[in-house]
Amino acid sequence: MREFLRTALRRLTGTRQATIDTIEPGSIMVSPRKPIEPFDVAAITEVLDLATKIGAVLLDSGTGAIDTQTQIKFVAGVYGLEDVDVDVTYNTIVVSARRGATLPPITTMEQVYYRSMDFTRLAQVDRLVRRIRDSGISPSTAHRMVDEIITAPHPYPHWVATVAWGAMASAISVLLGGQYLVAALAFLTTGATVTLNRRLNRIGTPVFFQQFAGGFIAVVPATLVFGASERLGVEIAPSQVIAAGIVVLLSGLSLVGSVQDAITGAPITGVARFFELLLMTGGIIAGVGVAIRLLEAAGIFLPTITTSTSFEAVELPVRVVAGAAAACAYALASYAEKRALGVAFLGGLIGTAVAASATFTSVGDVVANGLAAAFVGLVGGLLARRALTPPLVVAVAGITPLLPGLAVYRGLYGILSEQTLSGFTWMANALAIGCALAAGVTLGEFVARSLRRPQLPPRPDWIIRRRMAMRERPLRESRRWPPPSNRRWPPPPRRQPQDQPPRRQPQDQSPRQQPHDQTPRQPQDPATRPQAGGQSPWRQDRTPRPRPQDPPGRGRWRQPPEPPADRRPDEF
Repeated sequence: MREFLRTALRRLTGTRQATIDTIEPGSIMVSPRKPIEPFDVAAITEVLDLATKIGAVLLDSGTGAIDTQTQIKFVAGVYGLEDVDVDVTYNTIVVSARRGATLPPITTMEQVYYRSMDFTRLAQVDRLVRRIRDSGISPSTAHRMVDEIITAPHPYPHWVATVAWGAMASAISVLLGGQYLVAALAFLTTGATVTLNRRLNRIGTPVFFQQFAGGFIAVVPATLVFGASERLGVEIAPSQVIAAGIVVLLSGLSLVGSVQDAITGAPITGVARFFELLLMTGGIIAGVGVAIRLLEAAGIFLPTITTSTSFEAVELPVRVVAGAAAACAYALASYAEKRALGVAFLGGLIGTAVAASATFTSVGDVVANGLAAAFVGLVGGLLARRALTPPLVVAVAGITPLLPGLAVYRGLYGILSEQTLSGFTWMANALAIGCALAAGVTLGEFVARSLRRPQLPPRPDWIIRRRMAMRERPLRESRRWPPPSNRRWPPPPRRQPQDQPPRRQPQDQSPRQQPHDQTPRQPQDPATRPQAGGQSPWRQDRTPRPRPQDPPGRGRWRQPPEPPADRRPDEF
């Protein structure tokens, strides 16, 4: 057990960083390319198009604007474009490469028309950026890989994602104190909501109305079952089912990205994302409110919601495990890779444990959730770096069980029940909890990134062993003096021209096959053509001979002179 803990600690404190950590200013570029010529418009356009496609996938998956901008600049810099300006807004990426004072810049733009929760695509792009950094892949190869990532289908079928959403709702209901019947009802309600929203998305329905339909469906089944529970003799709390449905609808919104952009220096994108978040939340509230009013008109009333959220200490392990299961189910529903599911489970376990433990103190819900989110960002970031998973996956999955679905429902119920002050108080509390979650995750990731600064990669063990062996290896015998006894001295004379073996006679070449600086060789007379087994006179003519002006033995092949008898070979 001690060795296992030591190995786990060494892995957490190792030198592997996330992709965004290794491309910060001052990081080491393993395979830099030579700069692109400013007149090579095709090469510059190819690199810019590749960088914008990668940035579009990152922005579509919920990555912050600053992190997206940094990775776009890094990809362009690896391929030789250093002077690049990147502008990332809510749904637009503009990349411009400067070519000096005399040439106009080259600009590319990419639009992000949709938002998708596909963590596998995000992880694949993250690994592609690593390959661009570490390997010498060409821009055309990287283009092909990006296109394959974008056009690839989801790793799991839709029914797996639907089951995962239902499992997440069941775990959230257990986290809120529900029993088996509540968990089963939350599973069925969420499955119907996800299926309907998928159908509405295929026909192009705006997201606001999809959220409206989800909020409406979250209320109606729970209220109908509550109305029939008295006759069936069962006890059910519809608020737990409704709150679980609201959490499922809130989990698909970019809460972390909006607050992270506002904190890290992208206020325009942060405000746009936050306004979208408020608008989509308004759709959920509208759907829940309309459903409650219609049911009240039909004579079915919901029970009064208690303001107490405390629970016994004995229930703490069950709720912590339920929160971890909800985080893992959310990662599966968002098409995360298998290696990311365990990391998401640990992130949800840590976040839920910290938040649930803080309820036994007097710190309050906002501080407790913010502290839990900070731990999720810190520990989840370290775990994600070892699993080669983007930290965003762990952060979003870890805080999902802590989303204020119950606070939103309480605020809406208070407003509809003519308890305006109480309703707006709970709404403000829900907004504060959401901001605390996003800010805590951002702080935790920043601390994790600061603890894991980019470092020089460690030398592999085989390189160290090889260098040590080379140092301990004795000098070769060829470098020693006196020479070994088996070495001949003086060296044997080189072969004379007459000792050369006969060269191979070249085949007759046609005038087209001959070089331009040679004239066609005239055919030989059959009478002078050598017979089989004889020697060609042409070959004898081609035999190199000493030049006439050179003395004998001093031609092209010279015989080394004999060393004097009174001198050693090393003095010669």
